[in-house]
Amino acid sequence: MKKNNENTNAFLIHISAFAGFMFPFGNIITPLIAWQTLKDRSVFLDEQGKEAVNFNISYTLYVFLISIVFIPFAFGSIFNNHRRHFNWNNFNLNLDFDTHNLFGFLGFGSVAGLVYIIGIALVIIASIKAREGENYKYPLTIKFIK
Repeated sequence: MKKNNENTNAFLIHISAFAGFMFPFGNIITPLIAWQTLKDRSVFLDEQGKEAVNFNISYTLYVFLISIVFIPFAFGSIFNNHRRHFNWNNFNLNLDFDTHNLFGFLGFGSVAGLVYIIGIALVIIASIKAREGENYKYPLTIKFIK
C-alpha cells in the first residue's frame, strides 16, 4: 500500500472517534470497525487501530468512573446542606443551591470539562501524528487489545 494512503487511513481511524458526538459509544464502535477493516493492510494501521480503540475504551471508562464518583457527592451535598429544610412529617425538599452546593457542581463540571477537552485534544494530536506517519501512543491508555 502507498505510504500516503496508509497515513490517511490511520488518520481516519483516529478521527473517527468523533462519531461519539453523533451516537452513543460511537467513539468506540467506529474506530473498531475502521481498524477491523484496515488492520490486514499494514502493521502501521494495525498498531494505530489498536491504539485508537484502546484509548477510546479507556477514555469512556474514565468518564464513566468520574460520573459514578460524582453521584454520591452530589446527593450527599444536597441532602447534608439542606437537612434543616426537611420536614419528615410533611416532606418538603427545598433545593435552594447555596455556595457549598454550587461549588461542588462547578468543581465537577470543571473536572468533567477538562477530561472532555483533554480527550478531544489527544484524538486531534493522534490524528495529526498518524497523518504524518508517526506511530502515536496515547497516554494513560489501558491495553485491552494487545
